[in-house]
Amino acid sequence: MKDYILSGNIPIYYKKNDFKSNRKTLVFIHGLSGSSGAWIPYEKKFEKNYNILSFDLRGHGKSFKPKKYEDYSISLFVYDFYRLLRHLKIKKFVMISHSFAAMIAMEFLKKHQNMVEKAVFLSPLYTSPTGKFPSFVKSLLKITKPLWPKIPNRIGWHVDYRNYPNTGDWNIPRMIQDVGSTSLAVYLTCSLQSYNFNAKNFLEKIKIPVLLVHGKKDTIFPHENAIYMNKKIKNSKLILLENTDHIIVLNNVREVCELMEKFLKN
Repeated sequence: MKDYILSGNIPIYYKKNDFKSNRKTLVFIHGLSGSSGAWIPYEKKFEKNYNILSFDLRGHGKSFKPKKYEDYSISLFVYDFYRLLRHLKIKKFVMISHSFAAMIAMEFLKKHQNMVEKAVFLSPLYTSPTGKFPSFVKSLLKITKPLWPKIPNRIGWHVDYRNYPNTGDWNIPRMIQDVGSTSLAVYLTCSLQSYNFNAKNFLEKIKIPVLLVHGKKDTIFPHENAIYMNKKIKNSKLILLENTDHIIVLNNVREVCELMEKFLKN
């Protein structure tokens, strides 16, 4: 895998192996406050048999941090993604997303479903969280928004997730590293932007094969989200992992890779 920067108003960091025309292309999208560093074990697993692309979302990892709240809408994450695909001349691919990135993936499908061969959703959410506590958090974010720190004029880093084996949903040392790289301002901005997302009415329009993998002990996005998505997406398969939390992308690499291999070959 080699490192690159996609130039433009918002420079985007990405990694890829040497693309070959006779192989399928896998594109990995990381979650909130993370980076493409989360996908390193998957890159090593699949790079011999597939074209591999992973990248850092705007404001994350080694990509540029825009300065305004409006610069972090889900549609603009999709814009960066599409721009990168066009730059690399990728016309058809398999899309793998985790957590917050599932929103980006679904928004991409709304506009460019013809480009996606299959999709894998890990710990997904199809709409903003509901209930008393999420409503309280949303209100708190809105009220405190004028007090948020400014988005820093710096590039972040890739957290070495090998330092956090079997990390829990609320592992403080890992979260400090993640949010430190992304910045608290970007983390809060993206969190509030996520409350504007709703793909509930779009799920039945997803026609491509979909693999849903969710942990039953997920305390961030409950696994009921994946159950609902499985009911609405006609050509979908749901795998619920016992004794597994939200961070399956780090904690369950072997199981997820095995599930992906079967899904890709079917």
